[in-house]
Amino acid sequence: MRNWGKAPQILVALNCVCFSVAYADDAAPAATPTETPATEVQTPAVSSAATSTEANPSVPEVPTPAATPSNASTAMNPTVPTPAANTAEAARDALKEKSTDTTSEKTLNEVFKATEKTYSLTKKGQYSMNYDLNYSFYRDSRLDIALSADSSSLTRLRIQEDAQHSFTNTFDASYGLRDNLTVTTSLPLVYKLDTLGGKTVIGLGDVSFGLRWQPIPIKRGLPSTTLFTSLSTATGDSPYEINSAKDLATGKGYYSLSAGLSMSKVTDPIVLFGSTSFSIANKISGLNQARSDRALTSVSPGNTLGFSFGFAYSLNYDVSMSASYQHSISTNSRYAFSDGTFVEPAAQVSSMLNYTLSLRTSPKRIVNVSMGYGLTEDSPDVTLGFSMPLEFLGLAKE
Repeated sequence: MRNWGKAPQILVALNCVCFSVAYADDAAPAATPTETPATEVQTPAVSSAATSTEANPSVPEVPTPAATPSNASTAMNPTVPTPAANTAEAARDALKEKSTDTTSEKTLNEVFKATEKTYSLTKKGQYSMNYDLNYSFYRDSRLDIALSADSSSLTRLRIQEDAQHSFTNTFDASYGLRDNLTVTTSLPLVYKLDTLGGKTVIGLGDVSFGLRWQPIPIKRGLPSTTLFTSLSTATGDSPYEINSAKDLATGKGYYSLSAGLSMSKVTDPIVLFGSTSFSIANKISGLNQARSDRALTSVSPGNTLGFSFGFAYSLNYDVSMSASYQHSISTNSRYAFSDGTFVEPAAQVSSMLNYTLSLRTSPKRIVNVSMGYGLTEDSPDVTLGFSMPLEFLGLAKE
């Protein structure tokens, strides 16, 4: 919140306006400003009332007309109405406060409330849509080893090569339930290509729903804090139900619930940001997927803890660059087979380094182009991304 010190000056200036108009012969009530201050992210604009007070700290008095002989004679008889008296009375009636009038106190109260409650989420009753296009490439070599049950002799040794290209088109929609509470949904369309196996798939991915809450308005000197939670469904093709020798999966195959916290701090011209989240998944049972000489019956996915941090640097009003680091750790999963055996792979660690270039193509539209590198074996080798809002197609209300 800003300009608290200017509130007494605004009230004094408005009272001076009312005092001067009341004693003018041809006075007329001035319209009370009702402009709503812009509430852009990070830096709320100064209200029009405060601006006008700084430009005009005092209002010149209206000179009182000199008394004429006729005015002097009528002043001796107060019972006789005069044009001046009628004008003054009309001015006083016009300046009387009505219940429907917007007073200076009401205007200042609205201005201060709007300045206090500035949020970076989608405003109440408004909605927006974004389009994301992401490409990732994953290359890996795995050993498939089998040992005999009665001895330690090797019965199978096979090297499995994976080289998958994934294209994900995601449509994100947000709606403001309140100025600080936004509901979101995500609809992904997936295309995968396995160049070594000669397999392709096109289909719906895992639809997700989320909720974002900003408990504290944006204030100068304090970081912006947002709490979020999301539910990821299993609408895509499950990797545990397809024929892995011929098909590819478009989803992860299970439901997951995640919650986290994100924070950002503006130190012009740099924005520092970071987030952390924790995700849990449900157990999948009733499976019957062939795996070599046995069948997979159930899967218990592990929990995932992730965090990220980075910074964005503004080169000018239209161009900015950012760099971020993402890290996630997934605990051991548990795979149960029809022969009563269990397999628990080691914990998976994913680490990514991302760079993003943001271009402002209009006052309300920012296009992002990103590039990422995988730093561990469990991460994609390379990722490319492109995102933009869809308000120019009439799919947003801002």
